[in-house]
Parts: sequence; structure tokens; C-alpha cells
Amino acid sequence: MTILAEILAFSLFVFWLVFFVLQWVAQAIGAWLGRRHSASGTAPAEGVGVVVGGMLGLLAFVLALTLSFATARFEERRQGTLMEANALGTAWLRAKAISHPRGEELAKLFEEYTRVRAEFITAPADREIVRAINDKTGVLQNRIWEHVTVIVREKPDPISASLMAAANEVFDRSTAERFAFSLTMPPQMVWLLMGIAVLSIGALGYQLGMRGLSLPILSVLLIAMWTSVIVVILDLSAPRIGSLRSSAAAYYWTLEGFGPGAVPQRR
Repeated sequence: MTILAEILAFSLFVFWLVFFVLQWVAQAIGAWLGRRHSASGTAPAEGVGVVVGGMLGLLAFVLALTLSFATARFEERRQGTLMEANALGTAWLRAKAISHPRGEELAKLFEEYTRVRAEFITAPADREIVRAINDKTGVLQNRIWEHVTVIVREKPDPISASLMAAANEVFDRSTAERFAFSLTMPPQMVWLLMGIAVLSIGALGYQLGMRGLSLPILSVLLIAMWTSVIVVILDLSAPRIGSLRSSAAAYYWTLEGFGPGAVPQRR
């Protein structure tokens, strides 16, 4: 799985090309075996189409299953960013509204915290970078909680209690988002999907070889379709690899609501 992840991180197109060639080779080997068995008269003429149809049907089912899993994970990350950004906006407003000397400092910390969370969403697949962002998040959470604790002790009323609840909601959303970004496609499911795809295409080539058929254009189209769908599934399931990634736009919109100067320059 490490090699697969490295290829995906390097280039989705390279992975697409490698997997396409692998399936094409499997199809060519299957066609060669089918022609050889047909020529020798030892090939089972009946039932091959049923078996191949069953394998292709199983492949379609596994594709649908993994696509559903990947889409659910992607949607979970996308919803998590929106909910966390909304929670940060609410906490900032309550920090601004509270009549306490620490309110302004707390609001500034929420602004900085929002920028850090936007960095977390857009961070590349680099463990050191992600770890550094998580460390910054933890430091800011401690500083925010220190201010909230002092406010609640010095001004115990429903307004400060609502501020504490808002800060706690922000922290909970950050943890949920970090967990969502840690979830990826199980390696067993990825290898199962790829293995079934290769075997199914090989079996299809075997059936075509038995019948003496050569359909290069249709075979290329079919393999390209399977490969493209699998690449999209892997792209959806990987939070920091590929082009189908969660957007940090909700955080930037929240920062815009904080006022001029709060939004960092986007690279």
C-alpha cells in the first residue's frame, strides 16, 4: 500500500497509466491463453461467458461499494469544514460581544485559530507539515481555554457560559475534522478492487481469445473506463492526494466576516 500511495501522491495520471497497462497486459495474456486452448481443443466452450459475466458483475458491485465509501468520506470532510467554520464564527461573535477585557484578545485568538484550521485543510500529504499544524492547533486551544476559564470565573453569567459552550464546540469540531481526514480507503478494499479488475479483464480476454475475436478499440475503451472510475474512487477517498479535495473556502469566508486584515493571502 505504501508504493501505491507514493504513486498516487506523485501523479494520478501516472497511476492511471500504470494500472491501465497492467490491465491491458492481463487482457492480452488472457486472449493468448484463450486462443491456445481453443486451438488445442481443450478449452471448455460452454460456461465461460457465464463465469466472465459473473466476474464483471462482481467488479461492478465492488466498484459501486467502494465509490459509496469514498463519496461518504469526502462528504464527511466537506461537511466538517463547514460546521467547524460556522462554530468559529459563532465563538468569535460571542467573544466580541462579551463585556470583559479579555474579549478582544480572545477574538484575535479565534481569528488566528481559523487561519490555522484553513492551513490544516489545504495542507499537502506531508506528515511533518500536518503534525506541525496540529501542534499549533493544540497550543491555540490551550491559550483560548485559559482566557475562557478566566472570563467564566470572573463573570459567571449565561453570556460567559455561552462563550464557553461555543469554544468547546470549536474544539470538538476540530477533533472531528482531524478524525475525518485520518480516514482513508482500507488497503484491503483497494487491493481487492484492483485485483478483481485485473482478473476480470483477463477473463474477458480469455473469452475473446477462445472465440477468435479481436476487439482492440472496445477493449481499450473498457479498460480506460474501469481505470478512470477506480482512479476517481481513490482520489475521492484520499483527503490530501489528487484534485478532489475539501475546500477551505468556508474558513476564508468566516475570516472575511471578522473584518479587513483577517484574511491571509492565498497561495
